[in-house]
Amino acid sequence: MAQQGHESVTQDVAQVRPEGGPPEGGSPRGGPGGNRPEGNLGEPIASTEADTSGALCDASTNVLNEQLGLQSEAQWSCADEQRQLVANGVPNHQTGEQFVGELNPITAHEVNFVMPLNPVARTGAGQRVINPAYALNGVKFNPGTGGRCASNITDVSECSLRPGSTGEWTMEALGQSTFDFGEDANHAHVQRGGVYHYHGMPEGMLSVQNLAGESMQLIAWAVDGFPLYARYGYSDPESSTSALQTMAPSYQLKTTPDPDRPSVDLIPMGTFSQDYDYVEGSGDLDECNGRFAVTPEFPQGIYHYYVTDAYPFVQRCVKGTPDPSARPT
Repeated sequence: MAQQGHESVTQDVAQVRPEGGPPEGGSPRGGPGGNRPEGNLGEPIASTEADTSGALCDASTNVLNEQLGLQSEAQWSCADEQRQLVANGVPNHQTGEQFVGELNPITAHEVNFVMPLNPVARTGAGQRVINPAYALNGVKFNPGTGGRCASNITDVSECSLRPGSTGEWTMEALGQSTFDFGEDANHAHVQRGGVYHYHGMPEGMLSVQNLAGESMQLIAWAVDGFPLYARYGYSDPESSTSALQTMAPSYQLKTTPDPDRPSVDLIPMGTFSQDYDYVEGSGDLDECNGRFAVTPEFPQGIYHYYVTDAYPFVQRCVKGTPDPSARPT
């Protein structure tokens, strides 16, 4: 049986890994793939500077979630070179029944976040963040976990899904069946404090907003100001008339486990973030699950991210500079 638990509460900022240790809800040094440098933002790439002021500046959600008995509220606005989100974090779609009632209920909470309206990507491998994006409905993406295992375990019960856990090996919420983080059909669950958040594709949001078909859909804004799309992109990055295809990440499961990893007989490969390597060119996307290409909202092209059906599911880093409220190190 999969071990069960819940993550820690993280603030509604794009928390960045502090030096000297892993973040709550994030990955250890080495992060996804284990071969990628951390916090590596270089010089601005002038050709990537984008004006996003013409896209979804007045997007809003204000609907009763009858299942939860809560109003789902989100209001986006653009002013003074910033895009702002004011929301209450309540999803506008059906959730898992485990989040209804008194045991682990979803609650409304204040979300107030700003991001650059004119983002610029930078050279380097990207800045790691814990909460890399906010969906149009105001729910945050928080793909990492606080679950840890030590190298010398002899049973899965020695691992912990609790916040502040110690151990070198960081559990993934998705793509594995050893540990149960209680996700619903939206690849989401609730942190302590009632904070509902996505670890992967927000299927319910896509359905409610009539975005579920095979089309290229902007579903969120990353904390550096670039857009985040769901699943599909153009097969030719320079042509909006080219066929759509499912975007493939460039992370690959390692063929050989790391020497000090817990036994694969005990915990299969794919359970830990460190089980994956970033292999440049093996997929459509870069180490931050993004690329520069045309999109429906930006026909001249823009750097943008994807939520994908395979690891890393949601980007764990951003190529642009997060707003100072994201507290980059």
